[in-house]
Amino acid sequence: MTGLDPASLRPRLPSPLQEVEDDRCARRGVRLFLKRDDLIHPDLVGNKWRKLAPNLAAAAGRPILTFGGAYSNHLRATAAAGRLLGLPTVGVVRGEELADRPLNPSLARCVADGMRLHFVDRSTYRRKNEPSTLASIVRAAGAEDAYVVPEGGSNALAVRGCQALGEELRGQADVVAVACGTGGTFAGLAAGLGAGQRALGIPVLKGGFLTADIEALQETAFGGRQGNWSLDDRFHFGGYARTPPELEAFAKDFEDLHGVAVERLYVAKLLYGLVTLVEEGALPVGSRVAAVVTGAPFAE
Repeated sequence: MTGLDPASLRPRLPSPLQEVEDDRCARRGVRLFLKRDDLIHPDLVGNKWRKLAPNLAAAAGRPILTFGGAYSNHLRATAAAGRLLGLPTVGVVRGEELADRPLNPSLARCVADGMRLHFVDRSTYRRKNEPSTLASIVRAAGAEDAYVVPEGGSNALAVRGCQALGEELRGQADVVAVACGTGGTFAGLAAGLGAGQRALGIPVLKGGFLTADIEALQETAFGGRQGNWSLDDRFHFGGYARTPPELEAFAKDFEDLHGVAVERLYVAKLLYGLVTLVEEGALPVGSRVAAVVTGAPFAE
C-alpha cells in the first residue's frame, strides 16, 4: 500500500477465530465462531481497515472526502485514519438540519480527529452519486483537490480489499455471516470464500435494495457475481441505528454469557439473526457458523 505509514496502520492479520459455547446453538448441533475483525486495528476497526486501506493508498497523500450519516462508523474511521496519517479529511454528513444542533459523540469524535464536517440536505445526499451533484457537493465543501471515497467506503478497491477476509476463512466454516450496510464487505467476503462455503448477509437497513447493490459492486470489482451468497432482510429492527429494547437485551445477554463486547448497530443484529436462524432450524445440524465481528462498541 504505497504512501501509507506502515507503523500507523499496521493491522493484526489474520484476525482471530474464536469459538463460543452457546447453548442455543449447541442444542441444535451448530457450532458458533466469532471472526474477531474488531481486533485488527485499534482505530480502523475490522472492515473499516480492510476497506479504507486500499483507498488511502490510492489517495497518495491527497485529502479525503467521504460520506455518512450522523452515527457513521465509516466517518469515524476515516477521521481516525486522517489523524494517523496527517491527511486532511472532509465528512459530508446527511441532514442539513444537524448543522444547527450540538454534535453527537460520534461526530464530535470525527471533529476531534481533525475532520471538517459539511452538512447537506437529505434530498441532495440521496443524489450524491450523480456526477453533477457530486461535483457540486465537492465544490461547496471546498475540497476540489480531494480523493472521494463513497459512503461506507464501498467501491471496487474496498471490495477487493475485503476479499482477503473470505480467504482467511476458507475451510474454517460452512456458513460465514456478516452484517451489511452498504454491502462492500459482504461483496468481497463472498468472493473470497472457498468451494462449499456459503456467505450470509444480515442487512441493518430496511428496504430490500441491497442485493442489486452487492451484485453491482461485484460486477465492478470482479466482472460478475462471485460466490454462493444470500441475504436475510428480517433483522434490521426498523432501520439503521435502531436498537429497540429487545435487541439491547439480547446484546447485553450475549455479552454476559460470553464476555465479548457487542457493537449494537451491526454486530448485535448479526448475532440476533444467527441465533434466530439456528432456533428456526434453518442451519443444518453439524454446521460450523462464523460470525464476522466488524466493529467494536463506540467509547464516548
